[in-house]
Amino acid sequence: MNRGFAAKAILFDLDGTLLDTITDLADAANLMLAELGHPVLSQARIHSFVGRGIPDLIHRCLAESSEPGVAETEAAREVFRRHYTRVNGQTTRPYPYVPEVLATLAARGMKMAVVTNKSGIFTLPLLQQFDLARYFGAFVYGDTLPVKKPDPAMVLHACELLGVKPEQSLMVGDSINDSLAARAAGVPVLLVKYGYSEGMPVDDIDCDGLLADMRQVLDCLPG
Repeated sequence: MNRGFAAKAILFDLDGTLLDTITDLADAANLMLAELGHPVLSQARIHSFVGRGIPDLIHRCLAESSEPGVAETEAAREVFRRHYTRVNGQTTRPYPYVPEVLATLAARGMKMAVVTNKSGIFTLPLLQQFDLARYFGAFVYGDTLPVKKPDPAMVLHACELLGVKPEQSLMVGDSINDSLAARAAGVPVLLVKYGYSEGMPVDDIDCDGLLADMRQVLDCLPG
């Protein structure tokens, strides 16, 4: 792996990158669908919807049976939030080596941020549950700004909060949303092979490198 990233800060996506959240997301989505009288979906299908935030996930789940109107989507959002609040964190786990790598990076003095399309109300409790929040100097959630990834504003905002220039940063994510946001912000981007990527082969996504597991982040930085 290329050690060419002289980064002063690393920006991490959450779902599919740091944490495996799909079972909790799928459970909440299917509880929502069942309550609203829609057919439930396979976890694999819901897996392909994850990446653009909860509102998009809800819309895509509903649209599997019929195109939802604005009112139905808004009502479904409240139902999903109620169920997800209850199940969030029940089966979620950090991906292998994530806690150890974050601890190593922190010990080296690396600045770090979470940049996720997930709402803050669901993100911070997960990071606290696994004692990971302490490693991050900034959090940019899906409801921090009026826009979400792939808009580069979230990436640029994280850089600003950490006090680094975009070119001094490195993005680590799992999907085209991370790639597009990072590229537009002028930030190099690495993608994990094990993430969600909305059903798109990660090998087909423009990036500066692919990671088999989180330990390879360390291989990309000067020793």
